[in-house]
Amino acid sequence: MARTAYVTDLKSLQGECSANYLRLVRLVGDMEAGQRRDIALRGDKQHFGDLHLYIHEQAPYTTMVDVFQSGPLDTVMESPRMRVHLYHDVRMAEVTDFQRERHFNGRYRYPNARMHQPDEKLQLNRFLGEWLAHGLAHGHSIDVPEIP
Repeated sequence: MARTAYVTDLKSLQGECSANYLRLVRLVGDMEAGQRRDIALRGDKQHFGDLHLYIHEQAPYTTMVDVFQSGPLDTVMESPRMRVHLYHDVRMAEVTDFQRERHFNGRYRYPNARMHQPDEKLQLNRFLGEWLAHGLAHGHSIDVPEIP
């Protein structure tokens, strides 16, 4: 039985990128290049680690944000890390780097040497969305405010 080729769902990808832009803007606020925000991810009685947002680069129409997590499993496995491009003119945020791998295609043949899923780019952007939504819903700022 012939397998049908995956067709990129641009509507879903654009929707996810637009929602991620809004989530990131809420989390980074008016941060500037070189600044970092740390958010503790907690449940009722449990600490799940910290979400870190670092403004890597800022320009009039784009911002690059590094998003990564640290926590109790850091000694056992590498924590998730991604770089996200925010495009302010179209109000979209796109994952451009995940675990030091860059530039994801909209579609991959499967199987492939890198073991990417056919919709790898969409899955990475959905993962970012779930991560940011969790930070917004359950996160607590651990930044120490500056006292003038």
